[in-house]
Amino acid sequence: MKIVYFSPNDTTRQVTVAAAAAMEPGGEQVDLLKAPLEEDLAVGAEEMLVVGMPVYAGRIPGLCLSSLAHLKGSGGPAAAIAVYGNRDYDDALLELTDLLEAQGFRVVGAGAFIAKHSIFPTVAAHRPDEKDMAAIAAFGRECQARRGLFSDSHPGEILVKGSRPYKKPGASSFRPSGDKTCTGCGACAAICPTGSIDPAEPAKTREDTCIACAACIRVCPTGSRAFRGPVYQTARKAFELKCAPYRLPETFYRA
Repeated sequence: MKIVYFSPNDTTRQVTVAAAAAMEPGGEQVDLLKAPLEEDLAVGAEEMLVVGMPVYAGRIPGLCLSSLAHLKGSGGPAAAIAVYGNRDYDDALLELTDLLEAQGFRVVGAGAFIAKHSIFPTVAAHRPDEKDMAAIAAFGRECQARRGLFSDSHPGEILVKGSRPYKKPGASSFRPSGDKTCTGCGACAAICPTGSIDPAEPAKTREDTCIACAACIRVCPTGSRAFRGPVYQTARKAFELKCAPYRLPETFYRA
């Protein structure tokens, strides 16, 4: 089994690894935040591939597309996972499913699961919770049960929520920054997947390249880095009103 994820806030990793663990023990993990794929990664026809992506404005992260293009399947099974912050996953799960199918995989299951929002962390603050983890495990078991049910003569089909063409990619208006508690340790610059933080001035963030993934916030040892400011606080309150009180996971399977 190969387990691939991009997880700036660690929640996508948690969800993806938990789903994979319900399928079979072990598996090679590929962390695209720390080591983007630069060469093809072949996955055998009998090997399960599990891919987890966070949802950014209803799409999978654009910077992950080149890495995902290096995944090469031979008609074997795959599970697609989208993790989002309780608003909506829009076309992200469909996009990931389409990409994996185009790369030679047979997606046996696709699931959208909820986790704490990366920009507005008061939204879905305690998710995934116990109910979510039970649903994630059930998804993994169902994917495992279905992996051997399909063949070239009976390929089946998976119908996933979303629209084609996919919605236009969006971008956040907010960028995290450091305050006076910044010690200049450089942890944020080291983890930033787009190189948007200069180690010489780690309290600042390049606005034209930052994707607001919040990885820098997670690793900051002093809590210096955050999204802040009155405009951000107003937007956070408005966003909270848009989100369902408790959105449930959604799963789709090849039939």
